[in-house]
Amino acid sequence: MGWDAWLTAGVLVALLGVLASGRLGADIAVLGALLVLLIAGVVSPREAASGFASTGVWTVGLLYVVACGLKETGATAWISAKVLGSPRTALQAQARLVLPVAFLSAVTNNTPLVAAMLPVISGVARRAGIGASRLYMPLSFAAILGGLCTLIGTSTNLVIAGLVEEHNRVTTDPALRVPSFGFLTITPVGVPVALAGLAYILLFGRRLLPDRRDDAPASGADRQYMTAMRVPPGSPVVGRSIESAGLRHLPGLFLSRLERSEATLTAVAPSERLQGGDTLVFVGALESVVDLQKVRGLAPVVDERDLLHDRPKMRLIEAVVSPRSPLIGQTVRDAGIRTRYGAVVVAVHRMGHRLAGKIGDIAIRPGDTLLLEAGPEFARRHRQSNDFTLVSEVEGSAAPRHERAPLALGVLLLVIIGLSGDFIDPLTASLGAAAAMVAGRCCTTPQARASIDWEVLVVIAGSFGLASALTSTGLAGEIARAIVSLGGGSPVVLLALLYACTVLFTVFISNNAAAVLMFPLALGAARAGGLDPMAAMVCVAVGASAEFSTPLGYQTNLMVMGPGGYKWLDFVRFGAPLTVLSGAVALVAASAWFGVPL
Repeated sequence: MGWDAWLTAGVLVALLGVLASGRLGADIAVLGALLVLLIAGVVSPREAASGFASTGVWTVGLLYVVACGLKETGATAWISAKVLGSPRTALQAQARLVLPVAFLSAVTNNTPLVAAMLPVISGVARRAGIGASRLYMPLSFAAILGGLCTLIGTSTNLVIAGLVEEHNRVTTDPALRVPSFGFLTITPVGVPVALAGLAYILLFGRRLLPDRRDDAPASGADRQYMTAMRVPPGSPVVGRSIESAGLRHLPGLFLSRLERSEATLTAVAPSERLQGGDTLVFVGALESVVDLQKVRGLAPVVDERDLLHDRPKMRLIEAVVSPRSPLIGQTVRDAGIRTRYGAVVVAVHRMGHRLAGKIGDIAIRPGDTLLLEAGPEFARRHRQSNDFTLVSEVEGSAAPRHERAPLALGVLLLVIIGLSGDFIDPLTASLGAAAAMVAGRCCTTPQARASIDWEVLVVIAGSFGLASALTSTGLAGEIARAIVSLGGGSPVVLLALLYACTVLFTVFISNNAAAVLMFPLALGAARAGGLDPMAAMVCVAVGASAEFSTPLGYQTNLMVMGPGGYKWLDFVRFGAPLTVLSGAVALVAASAWFGVPL
């Protein structure tokens, strides 16, 4: 090998060391590695920047906008309630998550599936009382495992199928052609791998996954707001019990009482049926009150003359009443907050006191914290006001656009069908879906921009430049030929080495790039070693996707790394055993199905 290959190897080893230490963000580390290769002339500026022009990178970014539309319309909350329910333990939460995700991933493309489920996980974790880090990695792994079961489950399988078709098209000798890579070609190997992998997740997820919870400040956890929610006539929760409506075990909230025209219930039974016009009075922490404002079928109780109709444009604002405020001594109903500030009070907190009665009858005191629903300009206008000592907008508090949820779900369905059925290229489908989410007012333009995880996109794009360095220097080919030469004439050993080589490349470069690089090598080695070429193709396809020990192994791993708060070594601890297990099962299944001699 030349000096450039040795330099590339050193840069990659250093990159893995930096990523494992966690001292730098993954995007900074990857760009730093690219910079070294650029300065040394190993890669050209065009090669280094090629990933940023990749349709795959654009597709992933646009899928974040699709997921944003699902979140802002409350569609993801609906998916969570229907599919995941209200698990009580970590095992229940993981089982209810990974089994449906794996099944859906087998018949749809796994990347948009993970993008759609990302906003759901934090809510499920709160309901189960566990850290969200116990669920994000299982979500990604389950989607990868499900994608191994059919042709359309992952783009890697489609890449292998396309390479097989191209090989058969250009090969003039019929004896050198290989069978087509069909819809179920990978199934006899992929299904056993998926079943073994899901069993591993459920058996060892509680022991090996980190349990990182959202450590909110103690003062925030101690702030108990009183809020009232009304059940409008015709609401979808009318006729349902407190339990079935999902209002019984709300994390961080206590149902204080239920008010009806004829009576007030202070000890509300889980079986109590909701009626139109009911008022539910809750006491709980700020984050839980914010979540309650987004529940479909409930509306905050405010004076009818103060009702703000365009709730999706409103934000929740915390405002602490100052000692000089003109509101002091007046009740919430009589203070004219709508007239003065263009806002309505949806909850009240008073330190050290459990508030009773109706919100409108509460007399405002200095130091009271009012949770207001107001326009986005409220905080800017009144931050320096003498009426309040502190004004702050609650992040992520926009009310969901529930009426747009069917449109958002329809857009998602069309994307999945388009990507899975190969009716349209992924970039066109994703761009059209993102445009539909914004144009259909499922999310606003600022929300769409803020939803994109730029760190993930930079890491994916930068990996293309690293892959170019591996290929152009001949380092990848040298490593692959050295590993294959160790086969010693045994077909099963050769198959194992091809699988291991594919997984090794996937650690350093994208899974699709690893599949492309391994295809000609695996095909030539299979012919030379007396191995069924299709067995080699299937093992390359599985090995290119089933790399769980690093976040770079698959793009969905990168998608969950930030939200899950994972470190590089978290993937090593939980994912490395799964990588080994998947490889062992894949080799046994492939050897048995394709009749590979020992």
